[in-house]
Amino acid sequence: MFSSDRDQLRRQYFLAWRKYQQGEALTALEESIVEVVAEHPEYQPLLASEDRALGREYLPEQGATNPFLHMGMHLALREQVATNRPKGIHAVYQALCRATRNPLEAEHLMMDCLAESLWQAQRDGTMPDERAYLKRLRKLVKRAD
Repeated sequence: MFSSDRDQLRRQYFLAWRKYQQGEALTALEESIVEVVAEHPEYQPLLASEDRALGREYLPEQGATNPFLHMGMHLALREQVATNRPKGIHAVYQALCRATRNPLEAEHLMMDCLAESLWQAQRDGTMPDERAYLKRLRKLVKRAD
């Protein structure tokens, strides 16, 4: 799923959702995408209109949330938790799931930390600082307790 072509990345969501709705076999990645889409019914109508949604801009200064970025961050977090990278993120996730009693809400809390880490790395022209990221995540757990 790694690509710098925004439209190509977005097409993966449309394809996975279409295949799911038609009862076609899904790849492991497509299953993950479908799971995230199913948890976000507010984005499902968007995926029914590929032509309209493909080139759309989602500008934060206009109050728009980018649904593809949002769903992609869920996928990234799930991969991080599954691989426990950075080391310790799995425990943080489990603690937040216990505190919120809702895995999706735990991911939504964690997303802010991930977004901040990615923004900072992009701004500084560096790789994301895993230690700083994990520190932010652990603060979430302390606040949730």
